[in-house]
Amino acid sequence: MKPPEKFETERLILRKPRMDDAPEIFTSYAQDLEVTRYMTWTPHKNIEETYDILQTMLKLWEEGSAYSFAIVLKDLNSVIGMIAMHPDGFKVEIGYVLARPHWGKGLVAEAARAVTNWLLQQPDVYRVFATCDVENPASARVMEKVGMVREGILRRDAIRQNINSEPRDSLIYAIVK
Repeated sequence: MKPPEKFETERLILRKPRMDDAPEIFTSYAQDLEVTRYMTWTPHKNIEETYDILQTMLKLWEEGSAYSFAIVLKDLNSVIGMIAMHPDGFKVEIGYVLARPHWGKGLVAEAARAVTNWLLQQPDVYRVFATCDVENPASARVMEKVGMVREGILRRDAIRQNINSEPRDSLIYAIVK
């Protein structure tokens, strides 16, 4: 699987991240405690951490093991989030994050729909799925808007350090062809 380096939707550009995105990513969402609450990663303590994460994302892209895209709002030409594809043979997991000022506007669903539609057009991809914490209904709603169906609960599935150090239950949603 080799995704394009850029997708375009009505309001968004999804593009391969760049190292010079780090200041905007750090400021807009990576250090925000509320944005990162349900993530499996902790808020970035400083911008150097954001640079390191971007470097890892770009390395994974080159290896073909994960593809992250900066979510850029066309009107402002600013990075407001990230969406990623994690291929595993015939299935691909997606994940996303969005800066708080842009919540509730359908932007993540728009980005996820573009990525999911492209993935389902690939001949070797049969399943696109995502998970979220059981207490994160906004993320579950994004998956539903994309056409994913809730398959169940993954018990003790993920450690979300921003909540506590014990594994928590996750909802799993998928769309298949």
